[in-house]
Amino acid sequence: MPAFAPFTLATQRLQLRALSAADVPALYRMYSDPDAMRYWSSAPWDWLQQAEDYLAAAQAGYDSGDLLRMGMEVDGELAGIINLYSFNRQNRRCDIGYMLDRAFWGKGYMREAMASVIDYAFRVLDLHRIEADIDPRNAASARLLKSLHFVHEGHMRERWIINGEICDTDFFGLLGSDWQAAR
Repeated sequence: MPAFAPFTLATQRLQLRALSAADVPALYRMYSDPDAMRYWSSAPWDWLQQAEDYLAAAQAGYDSGDLLRMGMEVDGELAGIINLYSFNRQNRRCDIGYMLDRAFWGKGYMREAMASVIDYAFRVLDLHRIEADIDPRNAASARLLKSLHFVHEGHMRERWIINGEICDTDFFGLLGSDWQAAR
């Protein structure tokens, strides 16, 4: 992918934008919350430096075109993150991941934000396919993906070991043609 120039996406209730140094405290709050991290592929953060490293990785990804990490802003506050990553240029696909601050759960913000990012990925980045990998116990995440027309495509047993806990994975996929047909 080419480098990602700074841009924003606006929806009815929120704005998606590149991350900045001002987001470090909010990033740490989100990723250090054990409830929010319950089904994540790593343990909750213990140090503010982890948020600074996350921001540095986002900035390197913008420059290289290997990672598009968008901050979701609600009323001027960072409420969540959506990542497009693991780009496969030949096959025009990538993975998508997302995190929502617990204070914003249950309000439909993530669905609104994801729809905007997915549309951008297919329309502007010319992707053919987007994939998601979630913990099967995360029913809210599965509902979100299905509401966005992702199809459950598989299950892998004992794929992750997080803080000593062995976890399975469910895979979901979305084709650009399915997204366009559903719009």
